[in-house]
Amino acid sequence: MRKLLFAILSVAPALAIADTITWPDLPQTCFVSGRSATSVDVDTGCAAFLINVKGKAAGTPIKLDIPQYALHVDEATGKETPVIIIQAEENGEIKAVGYRELGTDQLGAALLREVRLLGTQKPS
Repeated sequence: MRKLLFAILSVAPALAIADTITWPDLPQTCFVSGRSATSVDVDTGCAAFLINVKGKAAGTPIKLDIPQYALHVDEATGKETPVIIIQAEENGEIKAVGYRELGTDQLGAALLREVRLLGTQKPS
């Protein structure tokens, strides 16, 4: 019971923050889903990173709904930034996501563990 209560309490702040944000519709284009990003994706702003090994694409897509709403959680400060996930790839033990920040459209990349996925429906 304590674990369940802890789990509920740890998710509640993220949901409260998500409630105060004006979330846009998810993009219909300009994201990478079901494949590895290419240099063209990065150059056009449709991907935030490229995984290359010896000059060849080495990322494997992670099975996530892309695009989707999320909160990036800064591991040092705990600050939560609303984002839209536009890419998710892995290589070995590394699982990473690319995102676009709400309000600034700045691209960023993070480890999967640094984001709270909120799904494809607008958080309310």
